[in-house]
Amino acid sequence: MSLLGGSDDGTLRSVPSERPPIATRWPRPAVMGVLNVTPDSFSDGGRFREPEAAIAHGKRLLAEGAALVDVGGESTRPGAAPVSVDEELRRVLPVLEGLAGLPLSIDTSKAAVARAALSLGAELVNDVTALRGDPELAPLIAEREAYVCLMHMQGEPRTMQVAPRYDDVVSEVAAFLEERVAEAVARGIPEERICIDPGIGFGKTPDQNLELLRRLDELVALGFPVLVGISRKSTLGKVLGDPSATQGSMPASVGAAVAAFDRGAWMIRAHDVRETVEALAVAAAVERGTVAA
Repeated sequence: MSLLGGSDDGTLRSVPSERPPIATRWPRPAVMGVLNVTPDSFSDGGRFREPEAAIAHGKRLLAEGAALVDVGGESTRPGAAPVSVDEELRRVLPVLEGLAGLPLSIDTSKAAVARAALSLGAELVNDVTALRGDPELAPLIAEREAYVCLMHMQGEPRTMQVAPRYDDVVSEVAAFLEERVAEAVARGIPEERICIDPGIGFGKTPDQNLELLRRLDELVALGFPVLVGISRKSTLGKVLGDPSATQGSMPASVGAAVAAFDRGAWMIRAHDVRETVEALAVAAAVERGTVAA
């Protein structure tokens, strides 16, 4: 484990561990496979409620080229209601146990759920609250030397899509993420174990989502690996002409993933892993100008 030293102001400062930096552990372009074990997620809610189906799907995502699988037991779709710690644990524990030994992240904002997942081998905590939801989560991540993804969200899932407002969505998201990174480091998490996520669809209008993607290089310039979750988001359906769309198609998701990669994204969170991996492999080859990596 890392050793935590105190500063003059009493704040914990982390001593770097032997764990590799997050961008070395999963080199760019990486794909995070989505595994929702919920009844109400916006795209695949209910498909993998049974542990056997979820475990099989998780293994399938890895076989298709996912760098890791993100297991979530609480929906964060717009309007979603929170679930209890016990219910979230009931949903995710059998799946984590069945996938033990494979590269996993846990999509949670609860320290108790993260603790159980890390004990079963998960390496990354994907927290949509950016460590604001549970005061015990940051010290747990520091103690366990886990990686963490800090995401921007305006409001909470239940209310986040009720008239979100920004003067400049990109600069405001960047400022928020800088502040949350500073807080994470102050709580003992080394910078090299942190990635950031602009939170596409989390308290943003479709146009704001597109502006974040268009100016993603400004978030990359903060100096932290950027994860983008655009897969099947309703913005993509609206771009294609359906103003009432609740989700986007696979081809639209892949196109958005490549656009994000072209602007510096490090990892793409995706439902359609094989298609996304292959598209990013070509985009990376073009960026290099050679076939071989």
